[in-house]
Amino acid sequence: MATAQLSHSIKIHKASKETVFPSQITNEHESLIMVKKLFATSISCITYLRGLFPESSYGERHLDDLSLKILREDKKCPGSLHIIKWIQGCFDALEKRYLHMAVLTLYTNPKEPEKVTEIYQFKFKYTKEGATMDFDSSSTSFESGTNSEDIKKASVLLIRKLYILMQNLGPLPNDVILTMKLHYYNAVTPHDYQPPGFKEGVNSHFLLFEGEPVNLQVGLVSTGFHSMKVKVTTEATRVSDLENNLFQENSTTEIVHQGLDFDEEEEECNNHIQRMNFAYSQQSSESSRKKRKVSEPVKVFIPDRK
Repeated sequence: MATAQLSHSIKIHKASKETVFPSQITNEHESLIMVKKLFATSISCITYLRGLFPESSYGERHLDDLSLKILREDKKCPGSLHIIKWIQGCFDALEKRYLHMAVLTLYTNPKEPEKVTEIYQFKFKYTKEGATMDFDSSSTSFESGTNSEDIKKASVLLIRKLYILMQNLGPLPNDVILTMKLHYYNAVTPHDYQPPGFKEGVNSHFLLFEGEPVNLQVGLVSTGFHSMKVKVTTEATRVSDLENNLFQENSTTEIVHQGLDFDEEEEECNNHIQRMNFAYSQQSSESSRKKRKVSEPVKVFIPDRK
């Protein structure tokens, strides 16, 4: 069934006292709240600006001069309820310090979920030392200790860049299917653990793109207790103008070709790109005992965009 692409845009709003992120971060609990809100805001940004849900599925919050749309429970839109349950499942895994990476994937054929059109990766780490904001791996970094204002600035920049990217990506296919896979830190995660709304998933070793894939490093925010790194993978033809006009000009986002963003020491052996008709492939040389534990949703959501 073909449906029309929804179109949403970012709005500039006067400053408001009602803000998205906490005003200070002095302990692990406040850091956890911050990371949860940053993650939920990012997912809301993606689903809103990619036109996946109607306006009624979002409430309005403010971040500096930006008016943001945040997912809320909308009984008229079952799809938004699925996504909210996924986010809540991620929250459970974050609270327990199990979650390593959440991967939101869009694909078009329910019989071929490995042939993807867009991938959004959220990688988490848990630390006890000073915070670092890595806006660009080669040219810009800030050591901030636990400076709440710097953490907020890094978060605002990440959201702004994500919004700009969403607004400049080419349109999605008329019909897309959403799923989210969760990867864990095996050393601390119980074998039988599954967050609410998720079940044991298959640790697939390949994903395929029709056309040449490109990875966009959106940003990394660290609070001193947690860090969240965001990366978007899509077809290169969808970001040609963006690559030339924004990311290279401002030197704030690195564009690279690589696989899913696992720990740095794993990447050389785990990730491999093959340029074929469907050219994105991730291959692993891990033994079965080293395979990362994976969860997937109890239900995969198929949007009905009108």
